[in-house]
Amino acid sequence: MINETIECILAHRTVRDFEDRLLSKEQIELLVHCAQAASTSSFVQAYSIIGVTDTDQKKKLSEITGNQASVAKNGHLFVFCADLHRHDVIGELEGKDVAVSLESTEKFMVSVIDATLAAQNTAIAAESMGLGICYVGGLRNDLKKVCELLKIPDKVLPLFAVAVGYPATINEQKPRLPLEHVYHEDCYEQDQAVYKEQLQQYNEEIQDYYAKRTGGERADTWTGQMAKMLAHPQRLYMHDFVEKQGLNKH
Repeated sequence: MINETIECILAHRTVRDFEDRLLSKEQIELLVHCAQAASTSSFVQAYSIIGVTDTDQKKKLSEITGNQASVAKNGHLFVFCADLHRHDVIGELEGKDVAVSLESTEKFMVSVIDATLAAQNTAIAAESMGLGICYVGGLRNDLKKVCELLKIPDKVLPLFAVAVGYPATINEQKPRLPLEHVYHEDCYEQDQAVYKEQLQQYNEEIQDYYAKRTGGERADTWTGQMAKMLAHPQRLYMHDFVEKQGLNKH
């Protein structure tokens, strides 16, 4: 049952430290072709990818993300966008009123899902080529500035970047939640005692992981990390910004 593709997927780990070595034009185009091979809802293809090669642009984007090194230094930086702009143009070409559809939550979800599927195809393809990848959601710290830098039109929303390159450092793989906690059969698990026990078991695994990785200097739990993060809401401007881009209005 295990094959090379599955081994590649299961071996995934985030790479944040890349060699000073750019991807070739052929590699970039191949990764984009792989992105385009992803499933797309009703053949809508509601996404675009912006490749950032300019060093100054990468530096500015890195500053937006909180100076993440992987954004400034990588083999290539792909910015994945939910994109319904081309469908606005299609409405003009075909003489159809498509405004209500394009502003709907349903089509917004389609565009986000399409872009994410394309990105994951890119990630798997890159890793199968011996490259490393890092998803970067920090672009959403200031999407107005990102849109200005990348000259993003209405009905397009940058979602995240994927930094790709040759790994200089490869970290240990972080343990994921237990399968039983993620996979539910026939209905959602409602037994809270079981649910909490699974979380506590996972906390122990994560504590052990951090202790080994840091020589005992770090011992926080996963639920502790999540609670701390969620107790301080982030990017609350997002709802209004998405609407200003002409998306998710109803």
